[in-house]
Amino acid sequence: MKKILFTGFVIFCISSAKAQSYLGYLTDNYSGVNSVIFNPANIVDSRFKTDINLFGVSAITGNDYYGLKLGDLFDDNFDIEDDANKSPKEKNNVFGNIDVLGPSFMFNINDKNSIAVFTRGRVFYNINEVNGTTLENITNDFDENEDFVVNEGDFYATANAWAEVGVSYARVIMDKEQHFLKGGISLKYLQGLGNVYSEGNNVNIDFDADGSALPTGGTTGSIDTTGEVSYGYSNNLEEDTDDFEVVSGATGIGADIGFVYEWRPDYKEHTLTDSKGQSYPLKDVNKYKLKFGLSITDLGSINYDDGTEETYDINNTISEEQFENEDDFQDVLESFYTLTAAGNTTKAVLPTALHLNADWNINHKFYVNLNTDLSLISKSKVNASRIANVVSLTPRFESKWFSFYSPISVVQYSGFQWGAGLRAGPLYIGSGSIVSLLISDNSKAADIYAGLKIPIYQSRPKDKDGDGVLDKIDDCPEIKGPEENNGCPWKDSDGDTVLDKDDTCPEEFGEVTNAGCPWADTDGDTILDKDDNCPEEFGFLENGGCPWKDSDGDSVLDKDDNCPDVAGTVANNGCPEVTEEIQKTLNDYAKTILFNSGKSSIKEESFIVLGDIVGILKEYPNAKFTVEGHTDSAGSNSLNQRLSDARANAVKTYLIDNGVDQFRLSAIGYGEDRPIASNKTKAGRASNRRVEINLVK
Repeated sequence: MKKILFTGFVIFCISSAKAQSYLGYLTDNYSGVNSVIFNPANIVDSRFKTDINLFGVSAITGNDYYGLKLGDLFDDNFDIEDDANKSPKEKNNVFGNIDVLGPSFMFNINDKNSIAVFTRGRVFYNINEVNGTTLENITNDFDENEDFVVNEGDFYATANAWAEVGVSYARVIMDKEQHFLKGGISLKYLQGLGNVYSEGNNVNIDFDADGSALPTGGTTGSIDTTGEVSYGYSNNLEEDTDDFEVVSGATGIGADIGFVYEWRPDYKEHTLTDSKGQSYPLKDVNKYKLKFGLSITDLGSINYDDGTEETYDINNTISEEQFENEDDFQDVLESFYTLTAAGNTTKAVLPTALHLNADWNINHKFYVNLNTDLSLISKSKVNASRIANVVSLTPRFESKWFSFYSPISVVQYSGFQWGAGLRAGPLYIGSGSIVSLLISDNSKAADIYAGLKIPIYQSRPKDKDGDGVLDKIDDCPEIKGPEENNGCPWKDSDGDTVLDKDDTCPEEFGEVTNAGCPWADTDGDTILDKDDNCPEEFGFLENGGCPWKDSDGDSVLDKDDNCPDVAGTVANNGCPEVTEEIQKTLNDYAKTILFNSGKSSIKEESFIVLGDIVGILKEYPNAKFTVEGHTDSAGSNSLNQRLSDARANAVKTYLIDNGVDQFRLSAIGYGEDRPIASNKTKAGRASNRRVEINLVK
């Protein structure tokens, strides 16, 4: 055929459908440069130092017209037209895509910036809102024995192939502990490889199996058509397509833009901080608990400047014989219908789509991903490629060298799909529909993808000396040391076995028990401070390093002072001496103590004198005294002896009761044996009845 015929175009496209390329694989955090086609923000803060894609291809087929069982395709007797399940509707839809990712690479400029360069070849096919009856009857070659009428109405068909070279840039926008945001953009230079499209308005087909008479007799079918048909094509499809040529002047600009937000509640576990407070994120692990992505891809179009668009009025009736005598549908249009307009082709619009993505990191190995791809291109837009809307839920196991995923999807027009895929080092392969193809008898979609790459992963931070401190923040990466000393062993500069971190005097040999410092002798008394009870005062060993005190200031040191709290004399070992004057005063007071006649009871008027005596005795706390009782000669000697003893002890008792230490006092009665005056006179006898308090020397 000289041109891409509408009929051939319909039949060819019915086997292809488009959802997301590389379905399942692009949810993997290790999809690397491939993920840039889905969301350009993915390449920054990735698990790769660099990632080089050698070759990858994704092909997807599906529709809402044909349904079949995968095993039927391997049956030599299977005929898709006769044996497949058909679901003709007033508005059937067909979508197709082949996506080839050529040599491409990404690398990190630094922690916050990354770039990627990619090459890509793409083919899209779309037939929208075509009447399924039309398809069924065209593929049956207009059965001459059966009438049919198709109210086609409006339909749209597009096929576009192009190559693109893209450059992507992504950077970290926000990194605030739990909240992380990155964004990216791709700019793409587009080279058109071929474009054909068609549009029908109010198209109706009425086939009458015997509606036309033949000149030789008999009848043949007649085809009565109404409406308007437009189609356009690039100049390389105008003649024979066997010798394919790149379209000259068919270029365009495209763009992708995307953002990714990550919630990182455990951000501290993925960050190392050195002694200077500099933070280092662990680059080889995923840090998020939840991740949300949003992107818009394939903004742009391709202008086929030398392309041709023609519009025909198809209101006419022709015979089946006339139709079959023409080489192709183009000849039918030129021979029997009216050309109403001709000009340049409409620009080919890219399949602009919105992508929404949520990823749950269950435990750093197992993930669940929810993804939605929504077309932003109307089905009725002329010469516009369009993706099929898809929602997919993908559980996956993910690690550095191996991932396995199983996407479960609902694809617009093709329904439920279940697939599986894996990544093993440089190889990735999978299908978004392999499981459903194996278990379903009425599959309306199929896809497969595979590719090879050279992944260079972010390395696990090294710890050469095995001390638990990563080399990146280890000041001594070749020698084991504790984390608190930045990975270096603690020093013992003075060799005293006390590490510098615990040594108060790290440059001076000291004692373990003194925090690494030598013991001092602050007061220079040869007694080390650790043993010196008075380290700031010169003292004596036998006094615990303290100077001897003289508490009462009598020049007799407390250690030698029998009365350390009372000033005394050196001669009396620091105690006050009882002078003759004091002794006389005591006895002057004592002689005035009065007793009841013939008794040992002290008269009350003597209590004042006794109080004075108590005061004097307390001034000499270490002196001992004897309380002596004396009588006159009246009465018998034995009676006087007893009375003198009783009176002496009565005074002693009074003194003790009023605070004088009992061990300092003794009492004795001398009766009438020691008179100090004559007992012959009244005055003499009165003098002899007395009490004396004498110092015991």
